Amino acid sequence: MQRKGRMAYFPKLNMHLVVMLLSFTCLTVWGYPLQSPVGQQRTIVMGPELESLLPWMGTEFSWKNLSCPLCKLLFTAIDIALKVEKNLDRVADVAIEVCITLKLADVKVCNLIIQLFKKDMISAWIYSVLKPSEICALLVGNSCGHWDIYSDWNVTMPDTPKPPVIPPKPPHPGSPKNKVLFLTDIHWDKDYLPGSNPDCKDPLCCRKGSGFPHKGHRGAGHWGEYASCDLPLHTIENLLQHLSTSDTFDMLYWTGDIPAHNIWQQTRADQVLALTTITNLIKKYLGHIPVYPAIGNHESTPVNSFPPPYIHGNQSSSWLYDAMADAWENWLTTEALSTLRKGGFYTQLVRPGLRLVSLNMNFCSRENFWLMINATDPAGELQWLISVLQAAEESKEKVHIIGHIPPGVCIKSWSWNYYHIVNRYESTIAGQFFGHTHYDEFQMFYDEETLTRPVSVAFICPSVTTYINLNPGYHVYDIDGDYPESSHMVLDYETHILNLTEANRPGGSPKWTLLYRAREAFGMETVFPADWKELIQTFLKDDRLFQKFWYLYHKGHTSEVCQNACKMTTLCSLESGRSDDPQLCKHLSKEIAYKEIHQIRRQRELC
Repeated sequence: MQRKGRMAYFPKLNMHLVVMLLSFTCLTVWGYPLQSPVGQQRTIVMGPELESLLPWMGTEFSWKNLSCPLCKLLFTAIDIALKVEKNLDRVADVAIEVCITLKLADVKVCNLIIQLFKKDMISAWIYSVLKPSEICALLVGNSCGHWDIYSDWNVTMPDTPKPPVIPPKPPHPGSPKNKVLFLTDIHWDKDYLPGSNPDCKDPLCCRKGSGFPHKGHRGAGHWGEYASCDLPLHTIENLLQHLSTSDTFDMLYWTGDIPAHNIWQQTRADQVLALTTITNLIKKYLGHIPVYPAIGNHESTPVNSFPPPYIHGNQSSSWLYDAMADAWENWLTTEALSTLRKGGFYTQLVRPGLRLVSLNMNFCSRENFWLMINATDPAGELQWLISVLQAAEESKEKVHIIGHIPPGVCIKSWSWNYYHIVNRYESTIAGQFFGHTHYDEFQMFYDEETLTRPVSVAFICPSVTTYINLNPGYHVYDIDGDYPESSHMVLDYETHILNLTEANRPGGSPKWTLLYRAREAFGMETVFPADWKELIQTFLKDDRLFQKFWYLYHKGHTSEVCQNACKMTTLCSLESGRSDDPQLCKHLSKEIAYKEIHQIRRQRELC
């Protein structure tokens, strides 16, 4: 059945409104924060066209409901704009004027972010065959439409039967252990300026151009700040200095997001500078241990822009993958560097009997607008993962999977296929480790038949950066060590932080300290998947223990009490190793609908 032309879905709009909606898209759909640095809603001045149109759509204007109805409006309008206005520079110029008029950002941010996003975003739209309702289902969720063009795809599994599942057991006392250091979301801001305004009007503060605080208000701290701020280089270097002498690590897993959140003004040269600067610091202080990186969503510019390998030329990601391969060539094998240059992922044998898989999770990201073209297993990454896991199973290797974006917040089709892979290879996958959320949390994986038997857990490491309103932090994992028949599973982990309140006091100095050990903090015998399921059940009954988790989730810096919908949303996130599945959370609450939980989860997604 032939589709209707997109013009049939929308009444005629004048060019001013069309480009105003392009402004909204650039500033909201792909990564521009929707709240001010202190978490308050911005005051928006509406143009008369938009103000008159919104009641017709059955909505009132606010950032919170700029979701499904306006998403469809935005993408239909952009499509019309591309048909009517061939001069993209003119479209961008008017979009900038509208952005400024609506006070979505200051003049600087309006100019830079629209110019930065326009070419890749419009190219992806031109290549795509999705109508607006489908794109909004991808970006907003299934409640906003049915994304049916690319959603029904499945990976192909080998015919080899799944081996019998043997429940994990703790190792014998005295068995060897390995310590794995985990760093993620460093977000170095080269323009961080101590004393500057931490509550500025830009999406990122505490930096040159943020101005200075009003009289009586404190400026950004020397070591970092509890605000919408990233970290100065001297804090990152202090962390690495501390790590070089504090403990003996066997490996470092490092899962990306190196540049700062100033996404409106980044160039490729800026991104490569961040990559090489932090890589060289890690080599300087931790060069004596093996390092295994993964790519984050902030490594590219525009942010989240990761075209699949069939996009060639200047719009491809070759400039980034090649820079990473050059920077990391001393850490990775020739084979690993080859797939890194192709698609940003790789595998490598890292210990006797232990293989690492580093995934490019940007190919599952809702915010990667290149997936509008085709989201069916971009770069063939999941099919490649199956082949790696099958070979590992046959070689009796265990596998650790690292990546940036947790699978439970990926687009549904990718997430469900990944969940299926984890189910099939549960006896081979010994650990999953991700970052991105900036919080200290985890996600559960259950058997697909009953959704009751835990098969795996994905550990989500807290960020090194303070963004937003957090202490810097990192994880250290105790892993079952190198010996025949080792499970290579996580046996315990620690969260370490820098308490900024103490570090920034007059005469203070940075002290990286232990915040908690998982088994001790939560009273767990082991930290195998079944233990985490049991802990979630305990959280439902023991609110005091849950509030302790909530405090640790924020790396020891929150005064908020999380109850009712907040608590159910948090528990649902912990249960959801795959996205958009109400069945995983139906046992948590009869009073709070999954739709409400889903909306709150999306609002929490910062990065």
